Amino acid sequence: MAKKEKKEIRIRNRKATFEYAIEQEFVAGLVLTGAEVKSLRDGKATISEAYCYLTNTGIRIKGMHIAEFKNAGYVEQEPLRERELLLTTVELRKLRNKMKDQGYTIVPMELFFSDTGFAKLRIGLGRGKKNYDKRQDIKSRDVKREMERYT
Repeated sequence: MAKKEKKEIRIRNRKATFEYAIEQEFVAGLVLTGAEVKSLRDGKATISEAYCYLTNTGIRIKGMHIAEFKNAGYVEQEPLRERELLLTTVELRKLRNKMKDQGYTIVPMELFFSDTGFAKLRIGLGRGKKNYDKRQDIKSRDVKREMERYT
């Protein structure tokens, strides 16, 4: 019997690097139900409207939409429920210390499956960009596109 080819699932937040200047990145595990994992494997999730926040016990993500899995049976599914992220205590301490500074935020950047098959979320710690920073990014992207066109 032939092996099934793995389809690489990567759900990106394209606005994250445009809206925020990311200074540090972390990879966190997710606490999910079985139906949510199956829906993620189908690629039916969005993280563009999601944000992360710190609690007394850890870190949570709010606003991440995982579509309902149609063959889940009788289990009630909430597409927009808050989900817990799994980080080490050292990483949590780093995040807490940085979040004490004004202007820092935790942004979900990419949702993917690790080599071992676990759902992971890459989060970034960064500051919001000003309008002139965004215009500079657009300008440099356009110049790069023009240079590639002529080479």
